[in-house]
This record gives sequence, C-alpha cells and structure tokens, in this order.
Amino acid sequence: MSFLLRLAAARRVLRPSAIAASAFTAGNVWSTRVRNNQHKSSTDAVQTAALDLRRLAVIGGGNMAEAMITGVLSNGLIPSSKVVVSDPNPAMRTKYAPLHVETHTRNSSAVNGADVILVAVKPQVANDVLRAVKASMDPGALLISVVAGLSIKQLQALLGQNSHIIRTMPNTPAMIGEGTTVWAQSAEVTSAQHELTKQILGSFGVEVFVDDENALDMATALSGSGPAYFFLVAEAMIDTGVHMGFSRPVATKLVQQTMLGSAMYMQAEDAHPVELRNNITSPGGTTAAGLYRAEKNGFRAVIADAIWAAYERCLELGSTEPVQRQRPRS
Repeated sequence: MSFLLRLAAARRVLRPSAIAASAFTAGNVWSTRVRNNQHKSSTDAVQTAALDLRRLAVIGGGNMAEAMITGVLSNGLIPSSKVVVSDPNPAMRTKYAPLHVETHTRNSSAVNGADVILVAVKPQVANDVLRAVKASMDPGALLISVVAGLSIKQLQALLGQNSHIIRTMPNTPAMIGEGTTVWAQSAEVTSAQHELTKQILGSFGVEVFVDDENALDMATALSGSGPAYFFLVAEAMIDTGVHMGFSRPVATKLVQQTMLGSAMYMQAEDAHPVELRNNITSPGGTTAAGLYRAEKNGFRAVIADAIWAAYERCLELGSTEPVQRQRPRS
C-alpha cells in the first residue's frame, strides 16, 4: 500500500481556515487571494464542512489524482462511496481498493452523473479523453483540470464554450498533503463551485486563487518547478557534507531536517527572509563567510535565471508562436 493510501486510512487532519492576502505585481497586477496558515502548522485541526456533491469523478489514477483523493477523503469532505476513479490500467482497481472508492476503466461511465470531474491525465492524451467524455458530462458540471499546458480556452474548445472550468497548477508535495496549488477559473464558474474548489484544493496543501490565468505560467516556474530547485540545493549540500567526512545517511538527515525546519521557521515567524538570515549571521562568523562566497559566485542570480528560464519555457510550450518576453532590468 502506498504512503498516501496509508495516510488516508490513518490521518484525520483538517486544513487551517483561509486567510486573505494581498495582490502581487509582475508586469501586470493580478488580484490574488492566498489562503494560508500563518503561525500554524499545516496539520492543525479545524472544522471543515462536507461537500454537497452527488459524485466526484476522477479521470486518471496517477500520483496527483491519488494525492487529491486522499486529501478530500482524509479531511472528511466527501465519503468514499461518492468517489469514482477511472483509469484504463486494471491494476488501478487494486491500488485504490483500500480507499473503498468505485473504480472504472471507461471514462464515460465514470463522469455520468458527476457534478465535479477531476482530470489528471498526461497532456498527450488529454484531448482524446476530453472529447470522449463530453457527451456524458452533466450540463453545468465543474471540470477541474490538472493537465499541464491546457488553457481554459483550449479546454472550453474541447468541451463547449460555456463549460465550467477550473485550471490548476499543483506541485509534488501535494502527495504528502503539503502541496501548493495555484488555480484560475472560467467566467462560468459559480460562487458555490468556487468555494467548493477552495475546499478540494485546500485539502492537500495551500491553495492560491488568481484572477488572471496567465499567472499560472509564473506559478509553474516558481512553485511547480520549485521543489526541483530545493532538491538540487539539497543534493549539493549533502554531497559537500560527504566530501567533508559525514556518511551519506548522516549528511542527508542533517540537510533534510535543516530544510524542513527552516521552512517551518520562516512560515511561523512570518518575517522577510533577509531578516531571518541576518538573525543567524554573526559579523565575521562562519555563516557570513559562506554567504559572502555564495553571493560572490552569483548564487542569487543563478536562482533567478533558473526560474526565469522555466517561466519562458512554459510560455513557449503553451504558445504556437515564438515568445518574446522581456525580463525586467536588474
């Protein structure tokens, strides 16, 4: 049994309540509401109302779908009897058996009667999958897409111009209930569907709603690809620890806990990173020496350049024409 399925069976953690945040600016201004858990662990228990759903259909039984299903079940948002998962792989039935959800191998039968449909399939098969289920979808059903690269406009072209569409950009920590999901919606989405989406996406981490869908491309580069940057830094730190003389297991444990503790500390303090960094940097000390060398070698610029490169690549993948994106001058 996977970690997520064990988590669903044992964990009954409810998400912190939403906290509104301000807007952000990047060339244009997007009104952004960030529902986060300031000064609280993401495992603090709160009361969450069950969703008023007839049926939640999930197309695609991969890791991200598993994370989302685990989230809604472990938070008590919907009973397993109202969840159906469709995947052409028969082994999926065995995989989801511990969750007691209904399983199908035909997508059309899975979406029939569903008021929320979660699509988590590979981009290369998404068009065929969506065309095939269009006729079986109830009018006004909400479709939540986790398909990379498919815009709301493209989804509506496949399903109908008046389709109720949510486009999301989650990241891999969602698989342990600590994800960050940025999302946008079509104009047709109702206020009730908006609130329902908040609860679903918030059940496996932090959810961030943006008014402008273009912000999802930025989120792809920053939070979507973000874990990979952390893993690269962790790898470099672990290798250096081994080079200095630690065993690899010990170096790994030190780096893992340092990263985890630092992230939790930054969230708990709710202070600017420069303030936290200054608090542990003594004049003429070891940390100051390390930071000086990192800055001298362009550490900050390398990180910024990597994120910009990911953003530009995301724009290229979603466009049929060459992308001309001017970076702001430093």
